[in-house]
Amino acid sequence: MKKPILTICYQFNPWNSSIGGIQTIIRSFLKYAPEEFEVRLIGTGNSLQEIGQWQEREFSGNMIKFMPLFYLPNDDIRGLIPTTIKYTAALWKKTFTSDFFHFHRLEPTLMTKNWQGEKMLFLHNDIRQQIATKTGKKAILWQYFPVGYFALEKNLLPQFEQILSCNSETTTFYQEKYPTLAHKIMTIKNAVDGDIFYPLPPEKREQQRQQLTQKLRLPVNTQFLLFAGRLHPQKDPLLLIRALQALNDPKVHLLMAGEGELMSQVKAEINQCQLNQQVTLLGSINQTELANFHQIASAFVLTSVYEGLPVVVLEALSSGTPVITTRCGETPKLLTPNSGVVCSERTPSAIASSWRKVLLNPSDYPSQACVDTAYPYQAKTVITDIYQRMWTRWQQQL
Repeated sequence: MKKPILTICYQFNPWNSSIGGIQTIIRSFLKYAPEEFEVRLIGTGNSLQEIGQWQEREFSGNMIKFMPLFYLPNDDIRGLIPTTIKYTAALWKKTFTSDFFHFHRLEPTLMTKNWQGEKMLFLHNDIRQQIATKTGKKAILWQYFPVGYFALEKNLLPQFEQILSCNSETTTFYQEKYPTLAHKIMTIKNAVDGDIFYPLPPEKREQQRQQLTQKLRLPVNTQFLLFAGRLHPQKDPLLLIRALQALNDPKVHLLMAGEGELMSQVKAEINQCQLNQQVTLLGSINQTELANFHQIASAFVLTSVYEGLPVVVLEALSSGTPVITTRCGETPKLLTPNSGVVCSERTPSAIASSWRKVLLNPSDYPSQACVDTAYPYQAKTVITDIYQRMWTRWQQQL
């Protein structure tokens, strides 16, 4: 029996230890793909993979077809030429046919207007904040030329059958900006893999927390704050360091997972703030390692300038860990009073005050309340539902 083909287009290698919400969502589409589908990924490769050729690979028990377009040793670090531009250029004069295409960046679809198949675009950020120059954080090159971005967008969006956003404000913005496409634009849930991210029993959690304090040679009563994400202007990791300085509590230790272009500035800021004994840079880690840190942290912390709905927030909550975030993206709407705190301002003192509130009152943020908040976003349900909808549309075309 013929299978419908889903082809996912994104600039990463799912077997690399890169941290990012888009990468995590794609991994869930690979892991939870039903056997009725053939799944393909057009990504980037490592030195052991043949560039430009389809190859069968196993991912989380599923066989997929994978084509790396070019060699990319580390997709967490932005080079002089942005990876998105390299990926877009690598698609030049290539033509693929598929029943369904998933895209997670707009720029590569410059090359796909003539591709045959139903195209779906996933929007992962609040685009208005993302390219707003007033933020002062040059996270993407389009911030220098926002008019150009929206002109490109106007030209490319009509090729998509569905435009799916994890941020309700972004959905409304696009529906109002492109009224003729409004019926194609909708909000969807991001997804968290509950097989990986789940809470530990209190006794085991405390045991593993103490093991980490011993490993890092820290006092036994140390409380851990966790950050995970690219060290990138969007996440504003320098503000994170300054908030720890403002907290001024030697019993609190910040774990930072991820790499990125701001690594040298982060290290310099840690030194300048004299926080070398209170910060551990974990670098790139895989999902299982990240889940272990979520399970023992007192809180997960974000100081982002803009967001959609960070998958890592759902991972923290699913692990029973409260979230403390700046006021951006969908997270403030998601959190309940007993699963996290939204900082009143994006200042070190305000962020430190929110951290202190959670650290001093852990019983106000019980593990079960956090898990309940993340429950509607379980990948098994969310991803399976999207596949089911694609399957239904495919059958209707037979």
